[in-house]
Amino acid sequence: MKSIKYPIFILTLMLTLVSCDSLDLAPEDYYGSKNFWNNEAQVKAFVIGQHAQLRSAYINLWLLGEARGGLQKHGTSSTATSLDYSSPFKDQDFTSAKTGFGSWAGFYGRILNLNLAIKKVENETPFLSDEARKYYLGQFYGLRAYNYFWLYRTYGGVPINMDTKIIDGTTTAEPLYLERSSPKATLDFIKSDIQKSEQNFGSNVSMPDGAAVWSKYATLMLKAEVYLWSAKVSTGDQTPAANDLATAEAALNEVKGKFTLQSSFSQVFAYNRKSNPEIIFALRFLENEATNFAANFVYSDNVFIGVKFSKDLKLMGDTLQTKGNGILRNEYVFSFFESFDDLDSRKTATFLDFYNRSNTTPPQPVAGGLVMKKFMGFLNSSGVRVYGDDIPLYRYADVLLMLAEIENKKGGDPASYINQIRQRAYGANYNPAQHAYVNGTFAQNELAILLERDKEFVWENKRWFDVRRLQDAAGKPLVFSSSLPYGFRVPILDEATESHKVLWPVDVNTLGADPKLVQTPGY
Repeated sequence: MKSIKYPIFILTLMLTLVSCDSLDLAPEDYYGSKNFWNNEAQVKAFVIGQHAQLRSAYINLWLLGEARGGLQKHGTSSTATSLDYSSPFKDQDFTSAKTGFGSWAGFYGRILNLNLAIKKVENETPFLSDEARKYYLGQFYGLRAYNYFWLYRTYGGVPINMDTKIIDGTTTAEPLYLERSSPKATLDFIKSDIQKSEQNFGSNVSMPDGAAVWSKYATLMLKAEVYLWSAKVSTGDQTPAANDLATAEAALNEVKGKFTLQSSFSQVFAYNRKSNPEIIFALRFLENEATNFAANFVYSDNVFIGVKFSKDLKLMGDTLQTKGNGILRNEYVFSFFESFDDLDSRKTATFLDFYNRSNTTPPQPVAGGLVMKKFMGFLNSSGVRVYGDDIPLYRYADVLLMLAEIENKKGGDPASYINQIRQRAYGANYNPAQHAYVNGTFAQNELAILLERDKEFVWENKRWFDVRRLQDAAGKPLVFSSSLPYGFRVPILDEATESHKVLWPVDVNTLGADPKLVQTPGY
């Protein structure tokens, strides 16, 4: 098992870094800019620090990409615990005064660090070989494009900052003010960074640190995602270009065949199978270093053990061996679980269902609830539940389902791609006559792709962006569709009154700190 750690002591330069050009002072901290960029080991440490920062932002990625996707309960859980992030995230109750996030959700902190890294590695690292320099720049440009793409899909046009300056010795902050770029300028900048990442990587597709560190394959996956989004989603002055879809397909074809689906769905996420052949890029979690927050999707002993029932009305014990390490603060809607075929291995690999018992004669299981089994980690040698599974950001199943989406947009037959996913899901139970998808209309295919992605990518930060990108027969995003078969609110957004909510409002403090900024349209 390839394992790379993101230790705290090599975390990246703090945001209080000073522009030494005007002050001619180095920060006292050892990792300040005057003391840090002196050898390749420090550059490598900075790379790992950027990945550690991205990992530390995982909950924000979940909030932006999953929590508001229509599959989360809000208010109170099925075990009567209070659910987190109910408003404005899960109930879509966004206003200019209730944004859920401040300071652009923290993305610019990482972007400023990447700006610094690009500047240093391009201009001030004579100790690097040309090959090493290009490899690191491929990573830094790819990571910067990745962060900006999250901002773009969330806010639309955003300020484009390529500088490293935080303060310059003046008494005014005016030189630091930045207005929002148009959506098209923002997406063009992201595409430009992707091109620079590709150019620097060149033919270097090596993954010396496995899937835990950005590689050319990660850049290609990002390229495919960006151009697929660009081909289907209009935002302000950004409208699809004729060649966007072909560019996305070409990027995926460079990845196709280089990775493979694991034979078992549950193996993809196992702690002892990190960087398995399906994983292209993932956030690395390890015992004694950092754990994910899956504990917030499982039961608390006191409201579950000896209280809830299985479907056959047997009292539940510590079925998942949480050993007291869990609390149900986030829960998927039960109708989603019910949509799975019982022979689909993803159903029981992803969720454990539980019930109350009715007072009828005979008693019946009622009021079903769900805890998430996916990403639960393992029991360590001391019998403690450790939530240490990696969280994939790109894996091979996404290659296949994006190719299905592209094929459908081209007017072709996406069934072969969908059925590769279904074959793995059903395993030995796969019966083509019952389980194979058969090509339908464009709208039927789009919905089938969404439903397959829903089952495949639970908790992988994709659902909100999927319903924004996938379309109905009229080409409108499924976030406005009444045809979705499950969820706590259908449609997720009302097109007539809530279309502006496809983009996020900027919080009042951020707006007030920069007079050049304007609010997101509609707020």
